Amino acid sequence: MPKPCSALLCSLLTLGLAAQTPVRKAEVIPLAATIPEDEAIQKVIAPLAAEIKATFDLPLVPAPQGVFRGRRGEENLLGYWVADVMRKAAQGVIGSPVRLAITNAGGLRANLRPGQLKVGDIFEMMPFENELVVIELTGAEVIQVVKEGIVRRGGEPCSGVKTLVGGTPEAVTFTITWEDGSPIDPAATVKVATSDYLYGGGDSIPTLKKGRKPFTTGLTLRQMLLDECASLAKAKQDLLPPAPGRTSIPVPILEAIRDKKLKL
Repeated sequence: MPKPCSALLCSLLTLGLAAQTPVRKAEVIPLAATIPEDEAIQKVIAPLAAEIKATFDLPLVPAPQGVFRGRRGEENLLGYWVADVMRKAAQGVIGSPVRLAITNAGGLRANLRPGQLKVGDIFEMMPFENELVVIELTGAEVIQVVKEGIVRRGGEPCSGVKTLVGGTPEAVTFTITWEDGSPIDPAATVKVATSDYLYGGGDSIPTLKKGRKPFTTGLTLRQMLLDECASLAKAKQDLLPPAPGRTSIPVPILEAIRDKKLKL
């Protein structure tokens, strides 16, 4: 049996082989129709692509009015719907009340247009694999979370609270209550539903990272939305947008938020 080479000898042999191997410079190859498709790869992809397309074309539920994110200054009714579904699902998982659900407007990538919704519409609107997480926050932290969402993006979509912003950009005021108008006890501990993305620090809502006793449900937000649509269809109900009125922000303060001039 031949003896193994020493580390030094192996290194020299490797360097010698490398020296004989020509080095190619990296080059940019633009993707265009002139590049031929690999037939072997196409044979593998074709049945999968057909299956995915068939799934995406499956009907879900009628949405006669559509559900929209809202333009600047308008309320994000699509975000409200997502947050409502998150809160409902979280309560079903933990078996106890969830006082607040919050999602991020930036994660909603498309509106739900009026008409018959299909599976693909939900995938287009929610293309990420974000999971539902339930944490504990104090009432004071809940108020701070809502404020941070307003300063970040003019209000991240919430379920469970009402927010009235007043004053001026130089002296802004916040009135944040539970959805029924009752005050939030700063010292109380409540359950909050959010996504693993936001809980992990995404989209600059730092107070969410203070959440205690995190419980990862294993449910993706997209699957919850698909399940909610299926439940509505089974009950022969349409998907309708939630009522507006959860958040009110004057135009001058919205402009200050847009110009990143509003501070907490």
